[in-house]
Amino acid sequence: MGTLGNQFILSRERRRFGRQCLFTDRNEMILSVQPSGRLRLKYILRNPINERTQLSEQYAASSALTHNVTLDSHGLNHYEGGWNVKEVNILDEESTQRYRKKVERDDSWGIEVNQLMHDAMDISSANNAVNIYEDFFLDLPADLGHGISMKIAARLIHVFHDLWIPSRQLKTCEWLNNDPNQFLLFFTNSESLTPNYTKQLNTLPDFGNDNPHAFYVWNIDDATRPVAHYDSTRVVRIARVCMRDENYMVGGLQEGQVGFWLTDNQGGPKTICPLEACHREATTAICWVHSKLNTEFYSGSLDGSIKYWDTRNLLMPVHEILAEPDPNSIQNRQNAHGVTVLEFEYTIPVRYIFCTDMGYLFVGNRKGATPQETIVASYQLFVGPIRCVMRNPFFVKNFLVVGDWRVRIWSEEVKNCPSTFYIRRPNQVLSGAWSTGRCSMFCLGDDKGNLEFWDLLMSHTRPILTIKYKYAVTHLVFKPDGCILTVSLANGDCLMLRMEEGMRTATVKEKSLMMSMFEREIQRCKLLEAREEEMKLKKRLTTIFLEEERKSREKLEAKKKKGQAKREMEPKPEDEATIFLRMIESDAEFSKALLEFNEAMENITLQRAKRTFAMEHTVFETNHPISQE
Repeated sequence: MGTLGNQFILSRERRRFGRQCLFTDRNEMILSVQPSGRLRLKYILRNPINERTQLSEQYAASSALTHNVTLDSHGLNHYEGGWNVKEVNILDEESTQRYRKKVERDDSWGIEVNQLMHDAMDISSANNAVNIYEDFFLDLPADLGHGISMKIAARLIHVFHDLWIPSRQLKTCEWLNNDPNQFLLFFTNSESLTPNYTKQLNTLPDFGNDNPHAFYVWNIDDATRPVAHYDSTRVVRIARVCMRDENYMVGGLQEGQVGFWLTDNQGGPKTICPLEACHREATTAICWVHSKLNTEFYSGSLDGSIKYWDTRNLLMPVHEILAEPDPNSIQNRQNAHGVTVLEFEYTIPVRYIFCTDMGYLFVGNRKGATPQETIVASYQLFVGPIRCVMRNPFFVKNFLVVGDWRVRIWSEEVKNCPSTFYIRRPNQVLSGAWSTGRCSMFCLGDDKGNLEFWDLLMSHTRPILTIKYKYAVTHLVFKPDGCILTVSLANGDCLMLRMEEGMRTATVKEKSLMMSMFEREIQRCKLLEAREEEMKLKKRLTTIFLEEERKSREKLEAKKKKGQAKREMEPKPEDEATIFLRMIESDAEFSKALLEFNEAMENITLQRAKRTFAMEHTVFETNHPISQE
């Protein structure tokens, strides 16, 4: 190393430089390329042309003419003011002196000056006590306010494609509990039901599965090759893995049958129910329920029936009920609604929820023996089919319901009006899911490819994050730890989104705030329910009062009509004219005199009618008759 530190001398032995290079002179052909006659025939003779090229860098200069701005700095020393300009001339010293003495003679002048002095002393003391150039809170840790500003984002980490081309329809994605990195992607091949169906192309033929109805188990670290596969000779509409025992899996077929798979053994189903015991239409909903051996589940179909099965014996269902809004002891299948969703929570082992294609939500009782006891309540929430129902992982009595263009959050604690939150969207909502990491966040997917993240503590009117995709979002599910969201698209792709820390980690007060929010909404619903009952009671009492008043009025009118008829039947008293006329008719002499009087009057009238008048003319009228024109 040199004195300046810019020199380094390396010393190595000659034997460490490698072997000596030896050169020889010899003739050896390494490569010989003969001209091609075909290429010579394709050669085209062209006339010389001129081409302009510009390879130099381009420089541009611009100029702008701006207006000059003249700046000037002025200072002002204000030591007195507040003169009354109307009375005092501030330029005249005598006038200002007289006004100053006038103000000092006022009784309130001393009090105001004393108070002003105290205020000025307080401000100056506070200014001297605080160092405005001091750096405060230097002893606090740097990550103290780390949770105040949360980054709201979701990053794409994996994309899982279907092994068949063209892609099949991706229905659901389900995480497995025994291995947190594995999940089941369930595809349904509805195209095989068309008359002109041609088998898709398998992109992974060496996997050992050539069945277009198969569905696979994937590992999140390997998006090229699945871990396991399960087959079926028929179209499978839906499949569910038992949450308590992942060795069991059941699925619903297009023909209305249900099948049972053992996840330890790859391949087809172990048992399938017979056709005479299955649903009349395709099986569209399945959910496992609580049992000692974890072998019982419910299945629903578009024919309106809900069957209760035991995997140990699929020859006949244990129990069956129809989804009727007003159930009777003898149910009618014509009044039943098609079942689209079934939901069961293990912490509430007695109740289960099933939704229909007519927008109804039913609450079922597993202990019920009759239809009236089994169907506890029914609510009409939407005008179209309900597509998704999911309970809040932290508050299981509150669940998210998705259908048509609306999203609702309901609670089981209120009977008649359990709707706590109501969200309306411009597009049809196809899927929704609560976050398993934060109790206040959930996400929605619509038919236009919009993935929306909502936080009830931040906003009730707009989402906190929106991600746009090219295809519709058909299914959403969070990983149990809440750090990854699985997004199923209509083109058959499954996307893995990693949540940022602010979207997967809850704050200290988040759970308490959500609990108080739900309690406030539930209390509001109970008050509305009490008010509704009060209005119904008032209306009922008003109706009863009006009915009684109407009956009393009818009784009074009947009494009046009866009295009037009775009075009409009684003889009426005669008036004075009638009595006088009857007296005249009973008196013979008076009648005879009256008759003679009438005859005399008639004779006089006749005589007067027979009289003649003689017209005598004067002399003038005789000699000069008047001519009339």
